[in-house]
Amino acid sequence: MENIGRELTKDVRIADVTANPAPLGLLAFGMTTVLLNLHNAGFFGLGSTIFAMGIFFGGIAQIIAGIMEWKKNNTFGTTAFIAFGFFWISLVSMILLPKLGLSDPMPTAAFVSFLTIWGLFAFVMFVITLKLSKALQVVFGLLTILFLLLIAGNAFGNVAILQVAGVDGVICGLAAMYTGLGQVMNEVYKQPMISLG
Repeated sequence: MENIGRELTKDVRIADVTANPAPLGLLAFGMTTVLLNLHNAGFFGLGSTIFAMGIFFGGIAQIIAGIMEWKKNNTFGTTAFIAFGFFWISLVSMILLPKLGLSDPMPTAAFVSFLTIWGLFAFVMFVITLKLSKALQVVFGLLTILFLLLIAGNAFGNVAILQVAGVDGVICGLAAMYTGLGQVMNEVYKQPMISLG
């Protein structure tokens, strides 16, 4: 009798009926990226709007989405959203800690190194997206270019390169928003209203 019970429970599968967390993660990443890169493009200064968005939406909301992707057994989504969630929190901390007198000002070489590590991560994630949707390929391709431009602009102190980076970053963020909102629309309408490739 005990063996029969074991055999029965071995074949039981619980259906996952939880919502898709990817749109939340993509929108948190995309909207925060657009906002920061409007600053990089020269439209406004760095301030509380970007810091708050970076901590709470780009940071915490993306981390929550990543944890939800873990439950969905999506390693790519878990890695991307949790990593970039903490990227935003780290970036805001690196800017604010010296202003609060809690650390020395960030040397350019250290910031360029930070961007380089993240650029390498973005590039490898882009390579991985070649097995995923075209929409994600566009997002991570543009993100890799963004990091390259930010590295060059900061390394050489070139405002023009940073402004070009800002334009690329706005397009990258909009592409992430398109992908996230497209997933929501396709699910709600129960048909492919938005092409995601």
